[in-house]
Amino acid sequence: MPYAFNFNSSPFDCLSLDERQRVRDGLDIAYFRPGEVLLAPGAAPEYLFILIKGFVQQFEGEGGEEHIATYGPEDSFDGRALVAGKASGRFVAAQEVLAYQLARSTVTELIASNATFSALLFADLSKKISALAARGSQHELQSLGLAQVGQAGLRAVHRVAADADIVSVVRCFAEQRCDHVLVQDARSTPPRLGLFSSSDLQRAILDGRPLDQLAVGELASEQLVCVSAQDSLFDALIVMTRHKVRRVLVRQGREPEGAILGVLDQLELLSFLSNHSYLITRQIQEAQGLDELQAAARQIDALIALLQRGGTKVGQIARLVQELNAQLFERAWQLIAPADLRANSCLFVMGSEGRGEQLLKTDQDNGLVLREGYAPPAELAQICQRFSQALSDFGYPECPGGIMLSRPAWRHGADEFAQQLRRWLLMPTPDSLMNLAIFIDAHAVAGDAVLLEALRAEVFKQVLDNDAVMARFCSAINAFDQGQGWWNKLLALGEGGGPLLDLKKVGSFPLVHGIRSLALAHRVKAVGTVARIQALAEQGHLPPDLADQLIDSLHFFMGLKLKTGLARLEQGLAPGGIDLEQLSSLDRHLLKEALGVVKRLRTLLFLRFRLDMV
Repeated sequence: MPYAFNFNSSPFDCLSLDERQRVRDGLDIAYFRPGEVLLAPGAAPEYLFILIKGFVQQFEGEGGEEHIATYGPEDSFDGRALVAGKASGRFVAAQEVLAYQLARSTVTELIASNATFSALLFADLSKKISALAARGSQHELQSLGLAQVGQAGLRAVHRVAADADIVSVVRCFAEQRCDHVLVQDARSTPPRLGLFSSSDLQRAILDGRPLDQLAVGELASEQLVCVSAQDSLFDALIVMTRHKVRRVLVRQGREPEGAILGVLDQLELLSFLSNHSYLITRQIQEAQGLDELQAAARQIDALIALLQRGGTKVGQIARLVQELNAQLFERAWQLIAPADLRANSCLFVMGSEGRGEQLLKTDQDNGLVLREGYAPPAELAQICQRFSQALSDFGYPECPGGIMLSRPAWRHGADEFAQQLRRWLLMPTPDSLMNLAIFIDAHAVAGDAVLLEALRAEVFKQVLDNDAVMARFCSAINAFDQGQGWWNKLLALGEGGGPLLDLKKVGSFPLVHGIRSLALAHRVKAVGTVARIQALAEQGHLPPDLADQLIDSLHFFMGLKLKTGLARLEQGLAPGGIDLEQLSSLDRHLLKEALGVVKRLRTLLFLRFRLDMV
């Protein structure tokens, strides 16, 4: 009876102590010679195989000659065949193989008793990822992504009338031991609400009028920032970060007229989550020089690592990073650019930063659009160069392709920018279409965002129904195509290794650009890839099951890239490609499935845009 079984490998790491004992009781060890068939097509499997040594190749397709997978040490197969009652493929020992054999009856019992084990064993990509997330259910209340606003400590709402004087409000602060009140003006229809806090007392004193004669309604803020009690605490944190506020009103439900349940203060939220992103926000806002911003930029990297280790969903990390980076860039621009330039321009970011999908720092992709008729300062070029250099000092390398506002091609007046966009569309070249693709992902971070939105609207207005241009635009998904090279690397594990896998080239880029192409063709104006996928599915342009799998695949790519990138940084190395041999068996398996989803998207795009004719 073998006891050296590794219960740290998936899917066995989710078993209870009793279930692990069942596994030990049901195990046997078998040896197979090179070329020996472990499982033949149509055979009724009696065991789940878990490899100890050697590699097994899986063949399917007509004639059984299509090599679709390679399994190595700690990989298991074929759970689906056990459930179906017969094998669909042929499993052959590529070399001497030593494997555990887990009896079918034991596997059936585990499937019935442990839903996570069942999902990880034979479910599709979405269910496997959901099962992985469910593993941390014992930490739900501390989870950044799962805890709801209503679960955190809400402060009571104290209301005062708009005509109450400041002295009365301060007395309320003292009696109720609070530092803010909700100001209600019953004279308006519907009643107008505002917020007055202890930080507003300074304005009241500087007003000059006697405080017992100054109505609080004159100084209350009418820009109420609200969240729903059903929102996640992480969403509330992002709202606070975006609006640069320390507290939000909490409503019942998601409707604007929902009843106000209380106030969520940043300190209560952060004591619940033990997360310190507010310190970064404050450091950015209070920075008086670029050196202070550089320190804040380093803190963002540390926060990303903290959130990743804590199990926060990668999409939520990316959203928070987008908000923090936007504030970092905006403050840097404020310190570098004169006020009139900031008021008459829009600074924007593009690429993964624009889509809200950036995690670890990547190359700069930014631009500047100037208000038409505005005469920029003579030293505009030097100002833009200082900004690019500042971002470089923060850890964002300069773009090798020069897609930065420090280059003249990416800073124009509104009309000239619009003309350039039209040229990219009407006289398409590989470079111009890629510039267009990058621009479509633009997101405003400082200045007048209306200037950018007008340019984005120009793109959608010019696209029309030009199938030839759209086909050439979408064909960029083949820019990094190397036949089945990436698939062969996965299949050839254990055969001497090879170069690192560039996950962007083989996975995330074709997915992101393919969805970007469909979004442009169908006038979907969302910027983020997930939002685009959801809109395309709602409009019937993507099958719902494929849409779900694409979102899961995107997040898997982002999470895998983050995990391996952080591991390389800890070793003093720059983030780079992925060594397949270093991945866990589960990560390798999920990678195969996610890349398979990308292959399915490619097939859809080839049919939709007739890419075989490009």
